[in-house]
Amino acid sequence: MSSAEAATAADYDVAIVGAGPSGATAADDLARRGYRVLLIDGSTRIKPCGGAIPPRLVRDFAIPDHLLKARIKSARIIAPSGRHVDMPISGGYVGMVDRDEFDEWLRQRAVGNGATRVRASFREFTRDADGVARLRLTRLDDQGATEVRARVIIGADGASSPLARQAMPDSAPPPLVYAYHEILQSPPSNGESYDGERCDVYYQGGLSPDFYGWVFPHGEKLSVGTGTARKGFSIRAGTTALRAVAGLDTVATVRTEGAPIPMRPRKRWDNGRDVVLAGDAAGVVAPASGEGIYYAMIGGQHAALAAHECLASGDARALAGARKRFMREHGRVFWILGIMQRFWYSSDARRERFVTMCADPDVQRLTWEAYMNKRLVRARPMAHVRIFFKDLAHLLGIGPARSPDRSS
Repeated sequence: MSSAEAATAADYDVAIVGAGPSGATAADDLARRGYRVLLIDGSTRIKPCGGAIPPRLVRDFAIPDHLLKARIKSARIIAPSGRHVDMPISGGYVGMVDRDEFDEWLRQRAVGNGATRVRASFREFTRDADGVARLRLTRLDDQGATEVRARVIIGADGASSPLARQAMPDSAPPPLVYAYHEILQSPPSNGESYDGERCDVYYQGGLSPDFYGWVFPHGEKLSVGTGTARKGFSIRAGTTALRAVAGLDTVATVRTEGAPIPMRPRKRWDNGRDVVLAGDAAGVVAPASGEGIYYAMIGGQHAALAAHECLASGDARALAGARKRFMREHGRVFWILGIMQRFWYSSDARRERFVTMCADPDVQRLTWEAYMNKRLVRARPMAHVRIFFKDLAHLLGIGPARSPDRSS
């Protein structure tokens, strides 16, 4: 069958399985290009997420101000000993969103630009005799089954991606961290134990043996949670302990959520024919920080571009471009963060020294510049040299125990 015949025979040019930030972004991009796009929204719950987005995401994706529930002006890093380091943000902010409202806004924008949205869960991937992919779905409105045919499928259906398991059985899934958080009513800000313009990050082995615990403000609500890849560690118990440590144990709980989160990009994102992955399904959550919204949306953009190139040229090799472009832009950052997590999060002694490093003005400045602009900062060579020797001292155990001028 020719590409023109396949286009006529298929119900859609692109079907996107999953309607989180990655899938909704891909749907929006492709709909704007004039393709027939089906956005398959199987969401029945909200993913646990701190909700942090950088200013670059706000700019690049034209996010309206009303979706920002808070603008974070600083972070407080808490060591195993209980001491803390404050990291003020100079000349910028961290935006905080509620995923239920944020994700829905992205879906509605895609629909407004021409995508078709169906509330359904994915069940089966097959391919018809003419070579066109077929998806079997279960509709969430009337529980009836439906089937659609599409020339290209984008899998944005989460870290465990049922689509990837069926369409790409030889693609090994990424290692997972299991995250759990509780959404609470925000207490009054007092500037000390809780501040509505500050994110608190707890690097304490009792709360998570290999990740961290967080308290992230969302305006009238806040997210408190933790995660781990270690089997047998209770992240619910860790979150309960965190609430007690943070003085939030008596604050009203709005809802609770848990889900697996990938910690490394898959080695392959496409099946070489008609499927390409994006977002958590592709494994694009940053190690060490767990940041996923920005990378999910960038991954959705790259998947959409790859799908466009494949459809326009008829060459399925174009689908591999999604991973190539993403890793060229962000692979080095993921590699560095992965090393950082494996080393600094491995014991409370190392966590203590990691928090000490966070007191350094050079570390703080370069960290925030890299976060807000989503690129490694190369314009300050002497700052990098200073950080290298300070890091080396900490690695060898000869760095100072603490920096009293920057921590309390």
